[in-house]
Amino acid sequence: MGGDVGTVSARAGGIDTFLIGTSPAMRGLKDLIALVGPSDAPVMVRGETGTGKELVAEALHVASGRSGALVAVNCAAIPADLLESELFGHEKGAFTGAERRRIGYVEQAAGGTLFLDEIGDMPLALQSKLLRVLEARQVQRLGGSETLSVDFRLVTATHQSLEARVREGKFREDLFHRINTFPLTVPRLAERAQDIGAILEHMMDQRLRRDPRARLPQFDQAALRFLECQPWTGNVRELRSVFDRACVLFAGRTVGAAQVEHNLLTFAVPSDRYAQGAEDAGEMAGTGASAGLDPLPHLQGVDLSGDAKINLRTYLRDIEVEMIERALLAQDGCVSQTARVLGLQRTTLIEKMKKLCIRKPGA
Repeated sequence: MGGDVGTVSARAGGIDTFLIGTSPAMRGLKDLIALVGPSDAPVMVRGETGTGKELVAEALHVASGRSGALVAVNCAAIPADLLESELFGHEKGAFTGAERRRIGYVEQAAGGTLFLDEIGDMPLALQSKLLRVLEARQVQRLGGSETLSVDFRLVTATHQSLEARVREGKFREDLFHRINTFPLTVPRLAERAQDIGAILEHMMDQRLRRDPRARLPQFDQAALRFLECQPWTGNVRELRSVFDRACVLFAGRTVGAAQVEHNLLTFAVPSDRYAQGAEDAGEMAGTGASAGLDPLPHLQGVDLSGDAKINLRTYLRDIEVEMIERALLAQDGCVSQTARVLGLQRTTLIEKMKKLCIRKPGA
């Protein structure tokens, strides 16, 4: 679900559409989702950042059979002074700037599922109002007098210890017990490392659906075994970054354990990336031609033993320009994702693009 808030309709395909993998940890999670899904019980999804808690919410919504939408709200991404209006809605004139009535996310979730991500960041004052809505199954828009009945399934998610937040006085204990009816824990990627191959295949399928002509990397068995031994502190989100880097650096090529270790887990452009034969360079030119790109410069034919002088600064600049342009193309022009793939800060990439006169694709 992209953005801070997303409304997602139920899709066919069942739980396996959202949760990839057949490891014991994932089978156990899927069994619990199938068990609690059809009920109206509130579910709290716990797990580290990057484990895919929002996908569990989608799977729960599909398993519920509810005809309404899944409305997802990131409580940490909306300013505290706006969150109440976003959740409960407001009437015209309720406050300065309220020029028209707004239907809140609670109302939008009627007949469906309300997913409150990062519930631990919700302000205390708003927690008491949410508790009243959950108890009464009624909501009142800001500035309004009408009480509206609402029927929705609540799913919450957090990477924090809400028990600790309760002890610190930062989360209401009564609300905690109300939303913690059925807790689910999403396993860390390291706890289900045998799923990595299937996850990578899923990422490749997603890329091919977006671009059927994409030249994808292929991870050999040694590479997969090496990936399965990593700690994955960033979980599936970190694996996604590794995959995106591979799509830039090893498009149409086989990736081995050495490439994973030296070029993908710690970003480094492989030296042979610029020393390919004329045939391979021609293939790269064909791939880049559809985007109006020239092939990467390569080392064949460069005389470093005689009196010829090589302008190394210009040569490296050309390489940098080409890599950034290819990464931008692979990431559909998204600067933030391109920076992540290249191992740069977003601001650093923006400065490089300005300095090197690089524009986003289609700009």
